[in-house]
Amino acid sequence: MKMTFRWYGSGRDSITLKQIKQIPGMSGLMGVLDHKAAGEVWTEEEIRAYMDEVHEAGLECEVIESVNVHEDIKMGLPSRDRYIENYRITIRNLAKYGVKVIIYNFMPVFDWLRTDLARVIPEDGSNSLYFDEADLGDMGPMEIVRSTIENSNGFSLPGWEPERLAELETVLERYKTITPDDLRENYRYFLEGIIPVCEECGVVMACHPDDPAWPVFGLPRIAHSQEDYDKIVKLYDSPCNTLCLCTGSLGSDPDNDIPAMIRHFGQMKRIGAMHVRNVKHLGYHKFREAAHLSSAGDLDLYEIMKAVHDTCPDTYIRPDHGRMIWDEVGRPGYGLYDRALGAVYLSGLWEAIEKTSAR
Repeated sequence: MKMTFRWYGSGRDSITLKQIKQIPGMSGLMGVLDHKAAGEVWTEEEIRAYMDEVHEAGLECEVIESVNVHEDIKMGLPSRDRYIENYRITIRNLAKYGVKVIIYNFMPVFDWLRTDLARVIPEDGSNSLYFDEADLGDMGPMEIVRSTIENSNGFSLPGWEPERLAELETVLERYKTITPDDLRENYRYFLEGIIPVCEECGVVMACHPDDPAWPVFGLPRIAHSQEDYDKIVKLYDSPCNTLCLCTGSLGSDPDNDIPAMIRHFGQMKRIGAMHVRNVKHLGYHKFREAAHLSSAGDLDLYEIMKAVHDTCPDTYIRPDHGRMIWDEVGRPGYGLYDRALGAVYLSGLWEAIEKTSAR
């Protein structure tokens, strides 16, 4: 297991590489160039500059997140071939600089959705991301977009970049005629276009699940259950077509048995990376993000890490969305302190599991 941390880059992140390096057990990053619009090529020059800075700090970056899939690919428009070719170029460019895993998603329009970016947790006064479907009320997609951007503390948020949402109304109208099966076929076409390049370059694609783990605003969503993921790995039978098991995204639905899903896909060798965090269920389609400690939420982090240890011990892990604690102000979900605590907690569980297993 390699413990990693998400970092957006100098000038785009409130956290420094020096701080990340000082977190015990931290091997490197799950990196991102968040200023790149979906469909654009990630150039060698941009990748080299990012990697040089990371390596100079004594960290590695073998996983990249958010090489965003253009909506034209998801909708199956004629222009998709141009964007798939750009994606192939990006894969080759990333591979030249040591990238082994690319985490992406195939969610229409929204990468994730919350109704409050800083809901206070009564027990300790910290705050975290929160979702209550009832809070949406009569709020439409445009209203939730404006609310999310206005409450992001001045930072861009993954999946909510303004350029991605500029044509939101037009895109939402097109999706009204696209069924989940249509989206899945468009997904197959995308994989057929990129996986051969991945096999050539030694890069693994890892699909992130829908967040939250159910349809929103009537959009088709096809990656929020074990059944969904079984269909995805069958779309293109290759070791390079893998999954990013995000315990918080999948865990937002109490019906998902996260340790069982890890064992299922881990034994299939189809877990390319993992995001590990905890959630607290508060009612139907209502939850908040919790501290990583098992008792703070409704997920058993020990059983999750044990399933990783038993079936996919070489995977990459990062602590996902943390609370805002100790008066920190930063990108919602991506502060330093709580994610650092989460990383150390997960590493402690790992050490205990390894030593117990060795006996």
